[in-house]
Amino acid sequence: MIIGLTGGIATGKSTVANMMEKMGLPIIDADQIARQVVEPGAKAHEEIIQTFGEVILREDRTIDRKKLGAIIFNDESKRSALNAIVHPAVRAEMKMQANKYFYEGYQSVVMDIPLLIESELHHMVDKILLVYVHQDIQLERLVARDQAGTEDAKSRIQSQLPIDEKKSHADAIIYNDKTLDKTKQQLTNILNQWNVKL
Repeated sequence: MIIGLTGGIATGKSTVANMMEKMGLPIIDADQIARQVVEPGAKAHEEIIQTFGEVILREDRTIDRKKLGAIIFNDESKRSALNAIVHPAVRAEMKMQANKYFYEGYQSVVMDIPLLIESELHHMVDKILLVYVHQDIQLERLVARDQAGTEDAKSRIQSQLPIDEKKSHADAIIYNDKTLDKTKQQLTNILNQWNVKL
């Protein structure tokens, strides 16, 4: 079984991912892979240079995310061009890693995909596990975590699909607004319901 773990910014998804990892479930982290697939030597790295030119490179030929971000920030077509290069590379790598774990004998694998629902990647997973907190708590935690102003935090939350809208897409929901023990208890119950062997 492939479990798709998702949530919103500052909902505690990483906390749940760490719990799952400690239980012995392999975690495939989409953000981490997104960084790997654009490193020098990777196919996507070459394609990005061909598309956006050498101006986006640092001296060591790694991609300067700030420069690239400035180019795509207000340009939908350029953002789409970048996504068309990066997303398939990330998905292919995630599938490859999942197959490797299954080959090694694991029964279940977790794909940690922050934008699983927004990117419509339901087809990549068997079950969707959503880490949820109410938007007020989400805002409070984000302000505290990043020491950002309330307005900045609000705009970052609003750039994602509202957490309440994600609920209808989930096969199970962890309400992460109480103690860590309560969160872990919910996680254990869900994994038992899904017959996940640990």
